[in-house]
Amino acid sequence: MGYKEQMKIAVYPGSFDPITQGHVSIINGGLVAFDKVIVGVLSNPKKTALFSAEERMDMIREVFIDEDRVEVDAFEGLLVNFVRHKGSRVILRGLRAVADFEYELQMANMNRKLSEDIETIFIMANDAYFYVASGLVKEVAKLGGDISSLVPNVVHQRLLAKLSTR
Repeated sequence: MGYKEQMKIAVYPGSFDPITQGHVSIINGGLVAFDKVIVGVLSNPKKTALFSAEERMDMIREVFIDEDRVEVDAFEGLLVNFVRHKGSRVILRGLRAVADFEYELQMANMNRKLSEDIETIFIMANDAYFYVASGLVKEVAKLGGDISSLVPNVVHQRLLAKLSTR
């Protein structure tokens, strides 16, 4: 099968602890340009996540239950290895603010150094969510703030339940 006949697959990596409406907008943007978006949930044993990798994957699957072009999988180690394993040559990344760009540019260049055949594509976050980050959402929720418009409903319910047991 020639390159033009191959399915165009992008891998969107992140911790997604939890997935926010900003992440959802990036995934939906990716679906405009690609046949399939694989959401790669980073499982990093050195970081303490609020939700387990399995819980995060379950929430993402629920958010995209009606979209068969979104696949969810966990990974550890080098992103370029995961991307290659998934049959892709594209890393999809979201940009929110100028501060994101410097970090993302560093990561894109490192990934290019590790694997010249893998390209990073940036998508701007939806204007309504450019300031939303998972850490900020968790902090506001812990302090009793209303985050219902910042995360999908399934995430809102699970986040409130998780925080009520702490």
